[in-house]
Amino acid sequence: MAQLLHGADTLAARLRRRTFVQGLSLGALGVAAPVRWAGAEVLPTRTGAPPELTGTEFDLRIGATPINITGKPRMATTVNGSLPGPLLRWKEGSTVTLRVTNTLPVTSSIHWHGILLPAAMDGVPGFSFDGIQPGETFVYRFPVRQSGTYWYHSHSGFQEQTGLLGALVIDPQHAPPATHDSESVVMLSDWTDDDPDRVMHTLKADSAYYNEQVPTLGDFFRDASNKGFAAAWARRKEWGQMRMNPTDFSDVSGAAYTYLVNGMPPAANHAIVVKPGERKLLRIINASASSIFDVRIPGLKLTVVAADGQSVAPVAVDELRIATAETYDVLVSPEDRAYTLFAQSIDRMGYARATLAPRAGMTAAVPPLDPATWLSMEDMGMGNMSGMEGMQGMQSGDDMQGMQGMQAGDDTQGAPAAPAPASMDGTALGTGPSVDSRSISPGAVVSDPGPRLRGNGRRALVYNDLRTVGGSIDPRPPVRDIVLRLTGNMNRFIWGFDGRKYSQAEPIRLAYGERVRFVLINDTMMTHPIHLHGMWSEVEGEDGSFLVRKHTVIVHPGKYIKFRVTADARGRWAFHCHLLYHMEAGMFREVVVA
Repeated sequence: MAQLLHGADTLAARLRRRTFVQGLSLGALGVAAPVRWAGAEVLPTRTGAPPELTGTEFDLRIGATPINITGKPRMATTVNGSLPGPLLRWKEGSTVTLRVTNTLPVTSSIHWHGILLPAAMDGVPGFSFDGIQPGETFVYRFPVRQSGTYWYHSHSGFQEQTGLLGALVIDPQHAPPATHDSESVVMLSDWTDDDPDRVMHTLKADSAYYNEQVPTLGDFFRDASNKGFAAAWARRKEWGQMRMNPTDFSDVSGAAYTYLVNGMPPAANHAIVVKPGERKLLRIINASASSIFDVRIPGLKLTVVAADGQSVAPVAVDELRIATAETYDVLVSPEDRAYTLFAQSIDRMGYARATLAPRAGMTAAVPPLDPATWLSMEDMGMGNMSGMEGMQGMQSGDDMQGMQGMQAGDDTQGAPAAPAPASMDGTALGTGPSVDSRSISPGAVVSDPGPRLRGNGRRALVYNDLRTVGGSIDPRPPVRDIVLRLTGNMNRFIWGFDGRKYSQAEPIRLAYGERVRFVLINDTMMTHPIHLHGMWSEVEGEDGSFLVRKHTVIVHPGKYIKFRVTADARGRWAFHCHLLYHMEAGMFREVVVA
């Protein structure tokens, strides 16, 4: 309770507070002289889009490159010296060869996110290969079996956070009728001047360190003035009894991050040139390490035409939430003026920004960040419950007792109301130090835009809006269900599936050709983007019908999602939360197809 009243008013918290860093301006980037740092010349951040490489043969070089985004010289991990790395353009039906040389003093790798390929080419050290050793070259070679918008990144340590990422666009083998006049990649990412290992250590020591929205004593008095003392006290008492933080949306926030569009910070006013009246396709990629964005262009509708590289029936929305590793293609038709592409972080502590305009250098108004609202009882997995009703099921993990609950293979056609957590093999899920909460009445992700988007007056995209063109790739019904609970202890910064970290869990085993249904139930108060390597995830509606084919699915707090998978790729595959610090803390499993 004390934490909720004055935790963020302590001297230490006040001293560590930092404003959102918008980075260097375009003027500074364009004219700043190089400086010397650690014996290297630090060049100003580039002002253009990353280079584009096309064809079937590619030579890529992983290395360390001096960079200056915020005014502080730092070293980035780059591909061919560029942050992001070069845009790679492939052709469906071809075979690509990528010679990747590692010039770093440590092992590196490149994972081709969302690409269907042999397991040996997936680029996950310890699974598909040993990694690319210092000074060595690894040759990736595989047929291209799909088209659309994808991306690539390192799967080694925190190299993704330090810049090893890039866009990947695959042109269809048979060009469909033209739907747009021009296109641009919009690659969102997050940059921190801090050492990611230090960030991880900080999160383990104090998971709320970067959260500057922890309710304070001043906030309490403002609430008491607006809502009355009793209501303000009751609200804090609820959260105090649960020993949880109602504003825990991001592990690392705008207090440490500068948010980038194509490698450019907000102050740079990155230009996306679009002619008046033309149909512009924006390939939006969330290539961040640990940030979820809500994207909109005030004054323009976004017509979504593809999700995770797969064409969908067009749907017009005002904004969309794009979780880490997801991609969306959207069409816009601007008039002869400037528009701001605004991607605010889910924690509402910062944003990425670009300008769509007929000419570079134009600007448009940047909207204010949305209010930093609290999580609700719905986000706690309490459905329509109110007050402290049912709190016996929501106590902290230290007080909860493991009980029999949902079994793997149970009928999950309806909402998986779960009286208690259970592991994938049906045994009782221990709670203890690894699990600090559980959802007792989870709702469906597919009909929910997520916390801080509900009821804001704008139409936000939900999975129920999406219909993949051509339908499901496999009409067979699943032969079994695999139920996994997304669990964590935020105070201790422990994350996992079914209360177990990767090091404590057995692999998930699928028979080659088997059709299964995964059911993910989010017992935590944070949003998780879950990625299965090597195979498509076909999201189901609440009635069990097919909605949309994806490689990464978002699971809001207190919600569940169901998706079907055909085990059509032999080998060892990674299955994990794509928030990098969650993955490194244990929210990772191995899937074996044999």
